[in-house]
Amino acid sequence: MNWKIKSFEELSTSELYTILQARVDVFVLEQNCAYEEVDGNDMEAIHVAGYVGDKLAAYCRLFMPSAKREHASIGRVLVTKEFRGTSCGKELMTQAIHTLEVEYKQKSIQIQAQYYLDRFYRSFGFEPISEVYLLDEIDHVDMVRVKGE
Repeated sequence: MNWKIKSFEELSTSELYTILQARVDVFVLEQNCAYEEVDGNDMEAIHVAGYVGDKLAAYCRLFMPSAKREHASIGRVLVTKEFRGTSCGKELMTQAIHTLEVEYKQKSIQIQAQYYLDRFYRSFGFEPISEVYLLDEIDHVDMVRVKGE
């Protein structure tokens, strides 16, 4: 997989369109959630996109700690329909964690995980820090990974 890790300003209009289209396809259409996918946070995110050839296979966005968040975070984690059932999701999480911990020297990472993926995220060292809660009609749980644990 070919990885592109870019700030919002570095994304081409074509890359941004492809990313937004994939996010809408997965989070709005497939999961049948009517919510504001274009949420105003993309400008402060680091965008991690994995391509197989010229096709977007996996994507997530990263955030640094701020006044709004105690930990660095990973969100909008997706694998496009064509590439599900491959190792793309594992590769994406490995790349995202590496980017935050090695490139940006972050010691803790939080995710707002869909609960059915609990075991997947635990395999990367994430541990629950909340009870299961409903968000957009889908069970979620907040999880944190602390570097070295």
